[in-house]
Amino acid sequence: MRGWKSSFCAGVATAFCLAAFGTGAVGWSAGDRIGAGAGIEVGAAMAKSTGTRGDRQESMEAQEQQKGPKAGTEIKTVALTFDDGPHEEWTPALLDGLKERGVKVTFFLMGQNIPGKEAIVERMAEEGHLIGNHSYQHIQLTRAGTEEVCQAIERTGEMIRGLTGVKPQYVRPPYGDWNEELECQTGLTTVLWDVDSLDWKYRDQSRVVEKVCREVADGDIILMHDIFQTSKDAALDIVDRLQADGWQFVTVDELQVD
Repeated sequence: MRGWKSSFCAGVATAFCLAAFGTGAVGWSAGDRIGAGAGIEVGAAMAKSTGTRGDRQESMEAQEQQKGPKAGTEIKTVALTFDDGPHEEWTPALLDGLKERGVKVTFFLMGQNIPGKEAIVERMAEEGHLIGNHSYQHIQLTRAGTEEVCQAIERTGEMIRGLTGVKPQYVRPPYGDWNEELECQTGLTTVLWDVDSLDWKYRDQSRVVEKVCREVADGDIILMHDIFQTSKDAALDIVDRLQADGWQFVTVDELQVD
């Protein structure tokens, strides 16, 4: 099944991926899926509207678009997630674009990147985005020692709670490097991904958009980063394309475990 929200204490195998800044990244799967059907039909009154045949056709098409998909049409759901922020320029620009589109996403923040950008974190929370924990530094956590890792995650969590009033309940380990002991010690829900955009590697908007739109499936979690301009541009392009196809964007906590 696709869609990442995994619990290693329950027996999920350790996730591992190569270094994201110049060496690689790999997604793992185990997960969550939601979906619902919705829609209505155009009323018979449309057929009685005055004007030319072309005018009536345009009016009907416009009303169809406003009212959404027809009855029985399944709404596909996806969670868009961003790691490593906040970034002083691209995160606010991303937030602007998401707000214009009415989309909520999940940000996994790195503790060392928060100082000086506190207002950005506060804005994320105020605008309804989910904030998760990405530890304090971008290191392989299974090599750092359990006590040190727990302290780093706790430190980051307290920084976020101090700004938003809410301590994150979700963690995404850098590189997906995690194990059962860390899962149990932190007590947080681990969130990995289904679709790795490889935005950090490509730094190419078109290539990232094509990869994500080709691979995404209902209930998936998409991995991106909010620290590059190309990633910000690609993310908004992905939102536009998927929304046009009837996709609904949710935060990871809104995905339901089967």
